Amino acid sequence: MFRALQSRNYRLFFVGQGISLIGTWMQQIALSWLVYRLTDSVFLLGAVTFSSQIPSFLLGPFAGVAADKFDRHKVLVVTQSLSMLQASTLAVLVLTDTIEIWHILALSAVLGVINAFDISTRQAFVFELVEKREDISNAIALNSSMFNMARLVGPTIAGLIIAVVGEGICILINAVSYIAVLASLLMMQLKPFERATQQRKAWQSLKDGFQYAFGFPPIRALITIVALLSLFGMPFSVLLPVFARDILHGGANTLGYLMGASGFGALAGAMFLAQRKSVVGLGKIIVGMMILFGSSLIAFSFSTMLVLSLLLMLFSGFGMIVSMASCNTLLQTIVDDDKRGRVMSLYATAFMGMAPIGSMLAGAVAEHIGVGYTLAGCGLLCAVSIVPFAVSLPRLRQMVWPIYERLGIVPEIATGLQSASNLTAPPEER
Repeated sequence: MFRALQSRNYRLFFVGQGISLIGTWMQQIALSWLVYRLTDSVFLLGAVTFSSQIPSFLLGPFAGVAADKFDRHKVLVVTQSLSMLQASTLAVLVLTDTIEIWHILALSAVLGVINAFDISTRQAFVFELVEKREDISNAIALNSSMFNMARLVGPTIAGLIIAVVGEGICILINAVSYIAVLASLLMMQLKPFERATQQRKAWQSLKDGFQYAFGFPPIRALITIVALLSLFGMPFSVLLPVFARDILHGGANTLGYLMGASGFGALAGAMFLAQRKSVVGLGKIIVGMMILFGSSLIAFSFSTMLVLSLLLMLFSGFGMIVSMASCNTLLQTIVDDDKRGRVMSLYATAFMGMAPIGSMLAGAVAEHIGVGYTLAGCGLLCAVSIVPFAVSLPRLRQMVWPIYERLGIVPEIATGLQSASNLTAPPEER
């Protein structure tokens, strides 16, 4: 279960990222609560999320090309250092009580640009850290578990700290947590970076990647599912502060509990996928989990009881992560090796890029019809959007079956391909 940790570089990466991700989730909860406390505006909650994630939509494909061209280790040192500077600046503004909403929007946009390059590079960098290639799938599964464990722990701690000392300390803790990941990067012993002698122009590489991804129906379908899930489903996290304060009549700790319940469900989903040894049947699982996710959001939107809301958040987190990671697994299995980076950057763009658009739309709609009906509509759209995929599933399965045969993963799936998923973490998804 933890065999990838035998590789020293990956072990350093795992520990450093684990500490930093807890800080990242603490800052995210603190920032959401701060914005809603300062403005009482659901629209501005969506606007902050939009400004932090739209750069991934615009820059994601270019970042994927950059991740294949430059030394990934050095790129990550730069991106993590800049993220630490961003968090430190935000912490100073909050702790000195000089923070204004435009500061939050501007600094969120800066972090979005940094993350656009960090996410693509970090996904590709994992392959350099594992000494045995057969352990790569295990490393990816551990990454997902680490991400969702941080998602469980971070919001819970943040909710308690905000209730006692305010949002600024949470953001300061996040800034300090970057020391761990920077130290882990600097302690690694890596092979010297070798630049490819012949490289195609960035624009031509992008064009080839788009033609390949969207010209093959199974890949196109999987990326479309991720985009729709991110567009209609991800806004639920933006609306949670409103549910925590105005519907469940709680405080920041209630928000932390809701996010923690969602994280616990996502962690359970990641462990469920990590135990699978076959990609066969994931198509049906995607259909079922999308329906579970959408139904949970609809039920949550009408809940006024904290216990019931926590249970529904757990189911929604489970359905969300299994849907996302299953799409990732299938993509990793059927994509050609020489186009893997570009296809996965499109996956990351669909995941991170559509979320801010959905957040802005959900925030604007909620201002007019209320958060309850808005979230119910989001859940319904999630459940309905999977219908075309479910109808075309037999045809798509016929298209990917020759790939399975060529790779030797049918009738029995090779161990090395088990659960080659959860690469995003994406920040959201990854």
